Amino acid sequence: MSEDEHAKRGIDLERPNAARVYDYMIGGKLNYAVDRVFADQIVGVLPNAKHMAMTNRAWLRRAARFGAEQGIRQFLDIGSGMPTVGHVHEVVQAVDPASQVVYVDNEPIAVAHSEIVLEDNDNAAMVQADAEYPDDVLEHPTTEAMIDFSEPVMVIMAAFVHFIPDSRDPAGLIARYADQLVPGSYLALSSGTWEGQGEETQRSVSLYGKSGTPLTLRSPDELSALVKGFEILPPGIVFTPEWRPDEPLEDPPERSGGLALVARKL
Repeated sequence: MSEDEHAKRGIDLERPNAARVYDYMIGGKLNYAVDRVFADQIVGVLPNAKHMAMTNRAWLRRAARFGAEQGIRQFLDIGSGMPTVGHVHEVVQAVDPASQVVYVDNEPIAVAHSEIVLEDNDNAAMVQADAEYPDDVLEHPTTEAMIDFSEPVMVIMAAFVHFIPDSRDPAGLIARYADQLVPGSYLALSSGTWEGQGEETQRSVSLYGKSGTPLTLRSPDELSALVKGFEILPPGIVFTPEWRPDEPLEDPPERSGGLALVARKL
């Protein structure tokens, strides 16, 4: 892709992008040198970083499958990132091929490649929007065409809210999406945390701050405060590998560096 094409798509190659860094961490190929250099710096101070990304991705698949097993047939994935094997639509459409999935991201590469991946899937689509402006997401023609908010929906925010500092009111942001949901809808949320972490986490957070995408890691109580109006389902707010694992855990759960929850709207 030429420099003009990068500029036209709004791709900034001067700074790493969180979605592309995450893609690199989980073994994807939709990233650039600037992202790989930054990711390798993170791994240098936080050797667990790739493990953290992979365990979060595994939790996302379990959470999506859980929603489908509860009868949810509409999914809104906020900050969805790059399309990879085992993405939400593959998981939920394995339960019911008619399940509708709308992905939302503002990263041009994520959007472009998602559109290619989803080209032949009539029940999944990508919306390019800044999820911090819910009206841009909820009133987007694609969202309105695919999601019927008079029926239950699962909203997914995987590794999203830790990019929203308290000064930008993450609770209010979540509430705006929740206002659109009928009772019986679900929210699946994961976030980085300080719980059980060492000094290497502080060093990695400092690196993210310098990259222009600062992290705000949160405790279970802080995450609970973000989801008022929802009932947090068992097993509660736990490290990502502890949330309804498919197999016995082999590693200490705190190695994941992330907390997760699934909650149902009351």
